[in-house]
Amino acid sequence: MPDCTVVVITYNDAARLPRAVRSVLGQSLRDLEVIIADDASTDGTPEVARRLVASDPRVRYLRRQVNSGGCGAPRNDGIDAARSPYVMFLDSDDELPRHACKSLLAEIERTGAEFVAGQISRLHESNGRLYPYYPSLFARRRVVEGIRQEPELFLDSFSTNKLYDVRLLRDRVLRFPEDVHYEDHVFAAELYAVTRRFAIVPWTVYHWHRSTANDSISLSIADLENVRQRVIAARLSDDILREHGAADLVPHRQYRFLRQDLRVYLNPLPARDLVWVKEFASIVRPYLEEIPGEVLDRLDPLDRVCSQLILDDRIEDLRVAAGSLTGPRAAPRTAVQRGGRTYWGSTPSPGMDITRLRLAELPFSASRLRHEVIDLSSDGRRVRMTVRTYDPFGALPPEWMAFLQLGRLRVPIEPQPSAEGAYVTRVEFTPPAARCEPRIGFTRLSDGLTTTDRLIVDPRTEPIELRGCTVGVEGYAAYLCVRPDSITRAVLRRVKQKVIKRISTPRTKLLAYKLLVRVLPPRKNLALFESDVGKNYSGSPRAIYEEMRRRRLPIEAVWSVARGRGNFPADAKLVRRGSWRYVYTMARAGIWVDSHGFPLDYPKPRGTRYLQTWHGQGIKSIGFDAPDLRGDFDGPRARWRAAVARWDALVAPSAEFSRLFLPSNGYAGKVYRCGTPRCDALVKAGGRSDGALEVLRRLEVPPGKRVLLYAPTYRDRAKGSGRSVRVDLELLAEELADEWVVLLRTHPVERYRPPERLRHFVRPAGSYPEINDLMLASDALLTDYSSVMCDYALTGKPMVFFIDDWDEYRLSERGVYHDLPSIAPGPCVTTTEELAEVLRRLPAVHESYAERYAAFRRMWCAEERGDAAARIVSDFFEEAR
Repeated sequence: MPDCTVVVITYNDAARLPRAVRSVLGQSLRDLEVIIADDASTDGTPEVARRLVASDPRVRYLRRQVNSGGCGAPRNDGIDAARSPYVMFLDSDDELPRHACKSLLAEIERTGAEFVAGQISRLHESNGRLYPYYPSLFARRRVVEGIRQEPELFLDSFSTNKLYDVRLLRDRVLRFPEDVHYEDHVFAAELYAVTRRFAIVPWTVYHWHRSTANDSISLSIADLENVRQRVIAARLSDDILREHGAADLVPHRQYRFLRQDLRVYLNPLPARDLVWVKEFASIVRPYLEEIPGEVLDRLDPLDRVCSQLILDDRIEDLRVAAGSLTGPRAAPRTAVQRGGRTYWGSTPSPGMDITRLRLAELPFSASRLRHEVIDLSSDGRRVRMTVRTYDPFGALPPEWMAFLQLGRLRVPIEPQPSAEGAYVTRVEFTPPAARCEPRIGFTRLSDGLTTTDRLIVDPRTEPIELRGCTVGVEGYAAYLCVRPDSITRAVLRRVKQKVIKRISTPRTKLLAYKLLVRVLPPRKNLALFESDVGKNYSGSPRAIYEEMRRRRLPIEAVWSVARGRGNFPADAKLVRRGSWRYVYTMARAGIWVDSHGFPLDYPKPRGTRYLQTWHGQGIKSIGFDAPDLRGDFDGPRARWRAAVARWDALVAPSAEFSRLFLPSNGYAGKVYRCGTPRCDALVKAGGRSDGALEVLRRLEVPPGKRVLLYAPTYRDRAKGSGRSVRVDLELLAEELADEWVVLLRTHPVERYRPPERLRHFVRPAGSYPEINDLMLASDALLTDYSSVMCDYALTGKPMVFFIDDWDEYRLSERGVYHDLPSIAPGPCVTTTEELAEVLRRLPAVHESYAERYAAFRRMWCAEERGDAAARIVSDFFEEAR
């Protein structure tokens, strides 16, 4: 008896069937059988199947004499023929990852579950990328004691991402319906209704291929019969739940229909003609009328609006609203505000409430306008268009100027008021040679702030072919896009990239650098500055540079700048980090100054002096104690040891920093114990500085609002994932948005963008160049384990620590030198509710931590007197002066 049976269903898919079967035969679980269940194919499938049977004794072939018209019957055939205790299903156009069967088998035997479900991922054949389906459902490895414990799992109505105990299917007569499409949904409803215990694993166990052919049932969404079949499957699923005494679960399954099934048809709806949309609405409406209002109200606001428009038979409005579901998520043409609520359209009604999107509360730079292209033409060289602009939330100020943005080019325009309350613009332009999405922007003259939005186009608009580019439609929501001629430019770009790649390899540059330092002596009056590996003009290197300029020292300073960064002074000399000029400057500079580390493999030229200012101090483990170096691997540790040996002087902000940093990095050179140059500004600031006032202006903090600087550090095991933002910002907004604004300063290695519905409360400040200004502009700091806590202590303002993962962070993640809860100069909280309560009582809470705060400052800030940059420049640059 094999350990596992995989049933591969197929119909007229001779070309892809071998790929599917090979993905099973190549499983790391060897003791399995493959059943090919052929639904009476009329192409070459029988012959292909027979060859597969002959090639491996584990393959069996079943063939129906008459096509069943769906996927249910061949799957049932496979269940009946299975010889093993466990069964899994695979469609012939998809694949199983190599360890799918073994990992699921191990889990079902370990847990004793009746079935195990894993992550299903879409594999887009056009680019080879995997996109997990609802990854939040599979985020945790767990055992679920029945669907009532997690009714959200109705979203997983696939049959193919699961391994089943065959006894479950046979003893309880679980069969796939054979007379309906979307039989998975009906089968899943009964499966959940009768199963008492099942398991979830977080890894991908099924690759769902998405090809450009769109020849599967689930992708034939332009066919109205497809819509009917999905509604039939939804009704059957509800009936099955009721038959099994699970009527209380019907609303949860209906919510799945609204959130997933209906959305499949709404996304491309703007491209459908009105006749199709009207027929679609007539098919769906009777089922929607059966769904309780409280289920509809659980939907995201725009999904709720679309459902209401279907119920109200407002077809044209439905097409407009559906265009706001994807892509640019365009604003409505009109909106109404009544009693603190915002409604889509011109008439307030509960089903049209979009208040939760907070579109009427966005700061001006993020405000939403709607620009519709109502006429698009060309003379063969230039493009002419007429655009109607709607301002549904009254964002435009009394005085403004407008422009058409084409990449880096701005074309002035003059929108004119129209009778229906919109603005009409007629503009003529020459498209740029590079790809871009034209946008219309408005600048508020009172403060110079700008807002822009994309141009919405009728999806059926014919593209305009011009010399060198095409102007056309992009995406379901259909916005205007300029695309350069793909063939010529792509070929030239590819050739250029290959040449540059062959000549400009890191190895080539390093060899050239080593040759340069041998033959060219360094210039003692040339200094190379770098902060945060070229990402910013900030930190201690900036403070030292500005002190040098103030003294007018005879030193030529060059700044290293990463690609695409532009916050450097207009008169600063710049060199792009990693370029050939950068390599040459490193070789010639007699002085190096940076805050993180110049490229590790580059030896310091003989005679060059290197000032390492470092970028922070705190409780986190560093150097050889940090996760990337504490492992017993000689290569990385030797590289870091050689990199540290290049330093001639190190800025050490405190005795505690010296105690921890020097031995953990193996540094034994000169140490400056006179404070931190970057903190001089914090020490000298008596209140909100000019830079802090600029923060409030640029980030559009309303007058009277208190400012919370939220600066979490990254997690070593999840860099770039956004998981460092652990506070529930949506809940915090509900609790405190009337009083507070959050400046979100994520770590440079992190990637997190707050959703639009939070922009009324959260201001992204990750790219703001100077964190000192953010600290001075804020009224309090919220952090976790970030070194910013030590600098912030100089302000004397309140600090709160959100440490919901403290045990994980200190024991298995980064590791720490101090027990934060015992030394923190403010409360440590683990839930957003606790955080909100602390912020409501912040003055009293801060006062209660006065003694701890003073001790924290003595530990980390005792050397800070506001003159660190001056003292370091006087000593380190004395020779050059």
